[in-house]
Amino acid sequence: MSSHEQTLKLVTNLDRAGIESRLADIRGAAQAAGLAELAQLLADAPGAPRAALEHKIRGALKLLAGKPEHKALVAQLELVEINLPNLK
Repeated sequence: MSSHEQTLKLVTNLDRAGIESRLADIRGAAQAAGLAELAQLLADAPGAPRAALEHKIRGALKLLAGKPEHKALVAQLELVEINLPNLK
């Protein structure tokens, strides 16, 4: 994710692989931005149950609350969040 403005395509049909891929991308971007706490929070997301992913995403959004410089990460996390119901 770059620091310039992006249009986020609303995707509501991500499966587990898609969700985990997005979370890996978010984790990588967090590491690159020096957000070690966020990166650590998402470190063990692959294979986690839906409830654990919900908890991690809510925690990540709280960490980024009030930080407009990280709005691209917030948008990606929100996209993942709306796809969590796809995990049955």
